[in-house]
Amino acid sequence: MIVFTYPGQGSQTPGMGSAWVDHPSWELVEEASDATGRNIADLLLDTDTDELTMTRNAQLSTFVTSMVVLDAVSRTGAEAAAHAGHSLGEYSALCAAGVLDFADAAKLVNERGNAMQAAADEQDGTMAAILGLDDDQVDVACQKTAGNAWIANYNAPGQVVIAGSPDDLDRACATAKELGAKRAMRIPVGGAFHSPLMAPARDRLRKAIDQVEFRNAEQTVYCNVDAMAHTEAGDFADLLGAQLTSPVRWRQTLRALESDGFTTFVELGPGTVLTGLVKRAVKTAGRVSVSTPADVDGLLETLQGSKTSDAATATVLEGEHLFATERMVVSPGAGIFAPNESCVDGSVIEVGQLLGTVGSAEVRSSFAGEIKGVLAYDGERVTSRQPIAWLRTTA
Repeated sequence: MIVFTYPGQGSQTPGMGSAWVDHPSWELVEEASDATGRNIADLLLDTDTDELTMTRNAQLSTFVTSMVVLDAVSRTGAEAAAHAGHSLGEYSALCAAGVLDFADAAKLVNERGNAMQAAADEQDGTMAAILGLDDDQVDVACQKTAGNAWIANYNAPGQVVIAGSPDDLDRACATAKELGAKRAMRIPVGGAFHSPLMAPARDRLRKAIDQVEFRNAEQTVYCNVDAMAHTEAGDFADLLGAQLTSPVRWRQTLRALESDGFTTFVELGPGTVLTGLVKRAVKTAGRVSVSTPADVDGLLETLQGSKTSDAATATVLEGEHLFATERMVVSPGAGIFAPNESCVDGSVIEVGQLLGTVGSAEVRSSFAGEIKGVLAYDGERVTSRQPIAWLRTTA
């Protein structure tokens, strides 16, 4: 089975949107800009390292990039049976699973970044990585400070991040080394994220969360707070509210996914941090990262190879249903679908060919090939990026 994972703050890089400017999925950047009132294209294309690293910018730019990548992957027909995101990436996972509307998710991420930035500005805090020490011993190192030091991220076996006030973190790092840690080092971040020092941000964010509609998940979402699978709409508001002051249980999440039968982990968004953590925590898993359009074809080849190799043992990868030669044409927006005469099973179409309209928007194919199935009927109300037609592409 396949799970899509989504990175958190720290994976952003200047110019990370440049590879996507001419891709159809770039339209999400404009949608997110309209929803938040911010120039996200500028963040993804022209913002320098120092400004992009600011929490309010890093979070929104990373979220939107992950959603652009997801949209591009979804256009090919590749799907996941579950979603999971690291910290900020949980918002990407919830949006991908249909729990949050894209515009609502963008607004929440923008508010989250602003709230965390404000909390960090008010309370001096930072984070540190502890390598080569058991989780319990890291907790002991924090407890021995008798101050503001807590575990913030359980990332992988022997890799834990702690958060707190600078002086207390220095003492915790020194104690961790005494207990046998291979390395204990500060991380250059501007706040003590996922610790009690983020309580002001949690309270501010909760007000925004209470204004948003949560839906039942279309696919399972594994959440940071408890590393458990969730699908019920009523669960997610409290989980997001608790997330800011609770540790990210990423190692436990990876183990839960492994235990539940997930064998292929696909990271969607900037960087390859989560792919590296999967390598450490689930050594037998398939690992793929997608951050540019060129990576999409590589993903399809990997998934196709997985299906081919699994055929001998009659294993089917749930969540990936299309071969590498197959693509989806998706709706450009929400509205009533009206097909034209070319949008029928068996039609051979060209790149850019009109298949119909959704409201006043045209539905044109980004691919050439034979229509193997029409997935929306005349007069159906469809949502943005809902599949319209399934193609077998031509060479």
